[in-house]
Amino acid sequence: MKILVVEPEKKPYVREISDDIHEMQEVVDGLIEPIRFEPENDAIAFCNEEFLFNGSRPNRLVGGVMVHGTFFVVGNAFNEYGEEISVPLTDEQIEKYSEKFESPMYVLPENLCGILREIGVLDYDDDIDEEPEMSM
Repeated sequence: MKILVVEPEKKPYVREISDDIHEMQEVVDGLIEPIRFEPENDAIAFCNEEFLFNGSRPNRLVGGVMVHGTFFVVGNAFNEYGEEISVPLTDEQIEKYSEKFESPMYVLPENLCGILREIGVLDYDDDIDEEPEMSM
């Protein structure tokens, strides 16, 4: 099954895995948790369900959730019984999600704005949220 792997601070890459829960868990280094992020529901992301507790580094914003650690994107479909199943990504989906998750997110020191103001790069009048709101 063709998936798109997204690691912290790296560009996404394609990987082939079997449709096996253990191999999916190996990709994220733990138990998997789905994140629905597409209105069409034709793809789904899977991350480590304990990413907030296991010391993983911040990665990307996926469906309004700041995911930490490695996650992957796989195609999503429904079988004849109406059950969701994972399917390989199409070439178009790989291109779409590679672009969507292309830019790594970097975490800057908490006091960066203060440092930049101190050295004159930012003015105190600059409108910068030092602590952006994040929701889960």
